Amino acid sequence: MAADGAADTQLMLGVGLIEKDTNGEVLWVWCYPSTTATLRNLLLRKCCLADENRLLHPFVFGQYRRTWFYITTVEVPDSSVLKKVTHFSIVLTAKDFNPEKYAAFTRILCRLYLRHGSPVRMMESYIAVLTKGICQSEENGSFLSKDFDARKAYLAGSIKDVVSQFGMETVILHTALMLKKRIVVYHPKIEAVQEFTRTLPALVWHRQDWTILHSYVHLDADELEALQLCPEAMTMGKLHKEMGHLIVQSAEDPEKSDSQVIQDISLKTKEIFTNLAPFSEASGDGGKRVLNLEALKQRRFPPATENFLYHLAAAEQMLKI
Repeated sequence: MAADGAADTQLMLGVGLIEKDTNGEVLWVWCYPSTTATLRNLLLRKCCLADENRLLHPFVFGQYRRTWFYITTVEVPDSSVLKKVTHFSIVLTAKDFNPEKYAAFTRILCRLYLRHGSPVRMMESYIAVLTKGICQSEENGSFLSKDFDARKAYLAGSIKDVVSQFGMETVILHTALMLKKRIVVYHPKIEAVQEFTRTLPALVWHRQDWTILHSYVHLDADELEALQLCPEAMTMGKLHKEMGHLIVQSAEDPEKSDSQVIQDISLKTKEIFTNLAPFSEASGDGGKRVLNLEALKQRRFPPATENFLYHLAAAEQMLKI
């Protein structure tokens, strides 16, 4: 138990505090441990306190260069000891994707700061979670890190909602993810973007890779640099039509849960890899199997299917170098 807790707690990287004072100035006032100027400036941009439209986003999350950030923002009530602060944001950075876990913990840290007006109490709770995986307080609530399983975070979004919006066109999203293409999602409300995008990696459940998700991107050069769009078009064929029908049929079944729909898509995805298997061979060094392009061409698949299987092999690093 202790070893499991220790492994889980090593996922947290740091905690920070951003304040907006009665003069309207937004300042990074404290963090533990230290952080880089680049990450600090990014988090100031993400916390919404400097937004001119004055919209308050209670909780946002995102990723920057493999560091996840989670930000809870609150308005300071008149009863608080913080007399010169109108709003503040608590920022947590971590190695893992788990919005529910870090939303719960940042809420506790917010209550501590509202009550005591000092980062010292927040740091004590942060270190308690970092070292023991738990912090307890009668007035501010308890937090137990092991209560928040990573798989639950992966399944928290609704794949059925995605399919209800896009229908057969959901297969375009599936194909793009299979081929490791970029998908850009725009919506005027950040909460809608985050709810939608966090579900997309579940379409390729066999990878269980949420590091592909960038759920909160500003149109700034430093953030867009690593998110260059791929220009190639994706041609759909019979294989995609079959996948599209399966996705829609499974998602529209009222008896099936979101996790069952994901399982159905995952099983069909495995069939696609089964189609690819006969055209792979052992690499010269005896390592990972690679695509035999001549064998694929001799099969005389429709052009769209052959093109897809070739690019799938490329995405899976199965091409000979």
